Amino acid sequence: MKELERPLSKAAPNDMGWGSDVAAEMLRKLNIKYLSLNPGASYRGFHDSLVNYLGNGSPQMLLCLHEDHVVSIAHGYAKVTDEPMACVLHSNVGLMHGLMGIFNAWCDRMPILALGATGPVAADKRRPWIDWIHTAKDQGALLRDFTKWDDEPRSAEAIVGSMLKAYQMSTTAPFGPVYVCLDAGLQEQKLDRSVSIPEPGRFRAPPAPSASHEQVAELADLIAAAKTPLFLFGRGSRSQEAWDRRVSLVEHTGAAVLTSIRERSVFPTDHPQHAIPPSYWLNPKAKELVKGSDLIISFDWVDLNGLLLQISKKTEDTVAKVAHVSLDHALHNGWSMDYFSLPPVDVPVSSDPDVLISQLLPVLQKSFTKRPATRSAGKSTLAPAEYSAKAATEIMPRDVEVALEKIRGSRKFSMAHTTIGWAGDVYAFRDPLDFLGHDGGAGLAAGPGITVGVSLAMKDSRRPVISVLGDGDFMQGVSALWTAAHYSLPALYIVSNNRSNFNDELHQEAVAKIRSRPVENRWIGQRIDQPQLDFAGLARAQGVEAEGPVKNVPDLEAAILRGLKIVEQGRPYLIDAHVVPGYATPPLARGE
Repeated sequence: MKELERPLSKAAPNDMGWGSDVAAEMLRKLNIKYLSLNPGASYRGFHDSLVNYLGNGSPQMLLCLHEDHVVSIAHGYAKVTDEPMACVLHSNVGLMHGLMGIFNAWCDRMPILALGATGPVAADKRRPWIDWIHTAKDQGALLRDFTKWDDEPRSAEAIVGSMLKAYQMSTTAPFGPVYVCLDAGLQEQKLDRSVSIPEPGRFRAPPAPSASHEQVAELADLIAAAKTPLFLFGRGSRSQEAWDRRVSLVEHTGAAVLTSIRERSVFPTDHPQHAIPPSYWLNPKAKELVKGSDLIISFDWVDLNGLLLQISKKTEDTVAKVAHVSLDHALHNGWSMDYFSLPPVDVPVSSDPDVLISQLLPVLQKSFTKRPATRSAGKSTLAPAEYSAKAATEIMPRDVEVALEKIRGSRKFSMAHTTIGWAGDVYAFRDPLDFLGHDGGAGLAAGPGITVGVSLAMKDSRRPVISVLGDGDFMQGVSALWTAAHYSLPALYIVSNNRSNFNDELHQEAVAKIRSRPVENRWIGQRIDQPQLDFAGLARAQGVEAEGPVKNVPDLEAAILRGLKIVEQGRPYLIDAHVVPGYATPPLARGE
């Protein structure tokens, strides 16, 4: 990343003179490397401390053009590292802009240290009008239902305790965003005493919880007795050791495996025991696989009952024994329904799934020898990398995946994002950084910022970052690319551009069918055309090299190769690919 925006000089080391210096020093003590922000007067004191006390290093600031990107960049960084970076949101108005990003990170269970500001809380310190409308009595109430913890410290000493607690909460499993609001008056208060800051190591998060010996033994017995076990791998860490243990567990037990395209890569999708390509919904083959299983173990599978509902509307009648290994219940509340419907579970295990596997695997290896995979054909279930029939003149959404698979070869790429048109049946995920998952809350505008955050975390890896974005996601998040250009954060952005809010076209078609009305009208109020948006022009306006629209597969391949050369030189690049509207796996619609 470019060494930019370095101050000419800074305050003497350890010379904390103001309330905001304490907050800045805490970031340094917590080893926060980066901090994304969109400036605001509510935290002008803190901003000064970041620049003139810390010297804009450890953490280094990343300037963003919108608060949505402030949060989504931190979200993308966490997806790679499983560690929080910081982000700052200006008063109530900036926080309201960033709320969707925080909700995405919450649903994705990603650690983020979000900082904000309000006030001055003391009314006599407020400027007329502006400070009044930017002061809230309980600003944390705006996001309390989808963060793990929030606070508004009232003294310099309280800032220390608050930020220690916030970091500990965010990095305690299950992870999630936290929020600390800094009173503008406290930030700008001159310190009349020294403030003691303890070593953060004594306040670190506890290890992720393990299962009891009895639970491990019960699961081992169930697996030993099962004829057709099925393992559902949902959320998992980026640790290569944890990845390898998952593979060893599957190969020792002979179990079949399912993974979700919504989550980060957790298991090799071209492994012979990976029963179907990762997907959003169960296809007929997957449904038969679930039906034929006598034991189903969910390793933090998101929406387990939703999976079972695709088999039977009465999930309580599920014949298979069901075990669910998860800590997610620790975050569930009554505001958001991201806890999903309640699954029937015979063996609930309150443990981190990767920790549980590290306990379970040696017990199984001792209990029985490696078993054959009876429900595997002994080869990958992925399809050959073949283009659609009219590839010479058009691009189907799946063709983008095929092109990337052909061009990748034996190289390693990191897919930061994919669209809901991604088929998943060609491009294999083979390690923890091959794919970084969905945006969490399914709101638009997150994809570009998440990609910038992934690029930031991957900047020294020499591994190209690639993001396939929908046109709606891109047009709402395009200004995140300015940050990528400004700090030279390389990634290849491919917009799978169907010139429509196509997911909603399908919903309008579903409603029309239910009501016996004309489906031909589904496009009205959905198509993004006349005029078409110039996505390459929008990217260039942010300082990013771009080309397009590309309208056939040969031109797409050539564009990807050109783009990768730019990315390998350390710069971002964008391709606007006009695709035929459609999805490889159509989304479920209510009423179907």
